[in-house]
Amino acid sequence: MSQQGETGRRQEDEWWRQLYGQPDSVGREVGDTLDDRYSSALSALGEGGDSEAADGEVTEAEGSDGRDAVPRQADPWPTDRTAAPGGPSRGGPGGTDTDDAGSPDTLRLRRPVPPPGTVPPAARPWQHQGPPHPRTAAEQAPQPPALPPGWVPAAGSAADPRRPAAPPGPPKPPGPLPPEIPAAASAPAAGPDQARPEAPYLGDGSATYDPEPTAWPEAHPDALDDLVPDTELDGARYGLLTLRTASVRGATARLRGEPRRDAVLTARFGDGDDALLLVAVATGPRDSATAHRAAHDVCRWMAAAVGRSRARLGEDIRSSRRGSLKSGLHRLTDRCRGRLRARGQELGLDPAEYTATLRCLLLPADPDCRIRLFFGTGDGGLYRIRGGEWQDLDPWQPEDPESGDGPAVRFRFRATVARPGDTLLLCSGGLAGPLRGEPALAAHLTQRWGAAEPPGLEAFLGDTRTRVEGYDGDRTAVAVWDD
Repeated sequence: MSQQGETGRRQEDEWWRQLYGQPDSVGREVGDTLDDRYSSALSALGEGGDSEAADGEVTEAEGSDGRDAVPRQADPWPTDRTAAPGGPSRGGPGGTDTDDAGSPDTLRLRRPVPPPGTVPPAARPWQHQGPPHPRTAAEQAPQPPALPPGWVPAAGSAADPRRPAAPPGPPKPPGPLPPEIPAAASAPAAGPDQARPEAPYLGDGSATYDPEPTAWPEAHPDALDDLVPDTELDGARYGLLTLRTASVRGATARLRGEPRRDAVLTARFGDGDDALLLVAVATGPRDSATAHRAAHDVCRWMAAAVGRSRARLGEDIRSSRRGSLKSGLHRLTDRCRGRLRARGQELGLDPAEYTATLRCLLLPADPDCRIRLFFGTGDGGLYRIRGGEWQDLDPWQPEDPESGDGPAVRFRFRATVARPGDTLLLCSGGLAGPLRGEPALAAHLTQRWGAAEPPGLEAFLGDTRTRVEGYDGDRTAVAVWDD
């Protein structure tokens, strides 16, 4: 062949060597092969996933013995794509630089196509790339590989994709829709012109205080036993009797963070028909910081005295010994008041500071005995609803300053015989005041509590909280229904 033909053949061979990435003998600058330029152009156009060993691609490299294989994170700035002349390429262990599947143990995953508008770190198309850029710590950290279609991570290892996804099953027929939750299950949200639900209010004006609690009383770490809840609620049923009790802190005490001065105690002594039921209600003075403590003390002491005298009291009730009951309960009440005075002296308080009113109901559980006993001292109320009529069984008289034995300390006693359908109500002064001053409240409670069926605990509490204009004290109510 002529010299001209040999020259053309050498030029053609050189063109093929440049096309497949083999360096020429002139010592070109690294990274400026035709393959690099083509890969850079595809990367700039968002199609660079076809180049081998790209950023994020995982390949398998042979160890020193040809068996141990470790994953290799490709350089995010690929510049040297070829090996020495005649040597294997960096594209894989087989020495070829083609896009084949490799050996059966080789897993080759490709980086997903970047979203539109993302500029890859490679140089612009047909522009020379400089030396490798130093990688940051985040770039050097191994990245989890993207999984090919049809593969899901194995259980317990998010990086092991060697578990194929289960084939999709046949589509399920559409089933019936789940039933809707009734709208009445939750209260609708109050709009700007809709008032939130609150306790009933009786009066010409508007309510002054919020119907819900505002502030707690201050607590002391060495006197946590003095803390009392804002509200107490209780109830029971024995034979023909149904009982409901509620004690609620007043609006003023809630606003000022003062404790509830009213105290209530419910107790059962004995079993069966021989049992005695005691409900004690006490109220401490309004201007005393220890009022709540005195009220609780006198309730506990009276309950302990009645419990110790249960056998004698039960016998007197069944025998209708009114005189013995009055004198015995009077004696027990005086002893409790004497203990209050002694306790106040121990605390260094004035006798007027550590004191409390006390009003009690003593009821036999025996259905054949319908005697109901009331006794105590101080302000409060005792009412009865019979035949739809409201009756005041203990009319209160204002205290006489000239009397040495005023109403505040005078012993009060009453024994009544209940009839089927009667409702007996014992209350503290905080509820007795509005009952006497606002006839609408008595009419409201007569309608609510005069029915044959006693209300539940929540309904009874709501009735007790019925607000009346001008009355903001603590309220305690004890109601007994007779079948």
